[in-house]
Amino acid sequence: MTIKPFRALALCSLLLASAFSAWAETETPAEELESLKKSVLALNRDLLILEEELLYPDSTQLVVFLSLDVGEFFSLDAVKLMVDDKLVASELYTERQVSALVRGGIQRLHLGNLKNGRHEISAFFTGKGPMGREYKRAATISVDKQDQPTVLELQIMDSEALEQPTFSIRHWQL
Repeated sequence: MTIKPFRALALCSLLLASAFSAWAETETPAEELESLKKSVLALNRDLLILEEELLYPDSTQLVVFLSLDVGEFFSLDAVKLMVDDKLVASELYTERQVSALVRGGIQRLHLGNLKNGRHEISAFFTGKGPMGREYKRAATISVDKQDQPTVLELQIMDSEALEQPTFSIRHWQL
């Protein structure tokens, strides 16, 4: 979706005008303030959605998520994400963040644009492995980018059979 800057400005002006007209129709100052807050929040949400659509169109979008299913064999410290040998995301994790991921949370690690064609995505994981040893592993996937969003999930899982963590990259089919 392509929106010209003038149309976006006109849309913002229209939304702001409707917020002020809603503000003028209420009765008490407290109701007026609450109505104005709601209108501003709705306007902010709409502007954020519009900004994301303009900056990251579906045809070039790459989204990478991180999930954990660990506890016994690996404790995550950091992740680095590379696309075609260029660093696009790097994250150091606190205990609180790791705890949220272990409880089933999922993190959007990267949102960006990627040209159509073949690309290599690599993720590097560091942390503590079995018996408290320093652990650094990598996972790589080649993707053929098409005119639709590409969504990947970096998965870290405990393997009971191997008694160590496994690292993989899963391509979501939309």
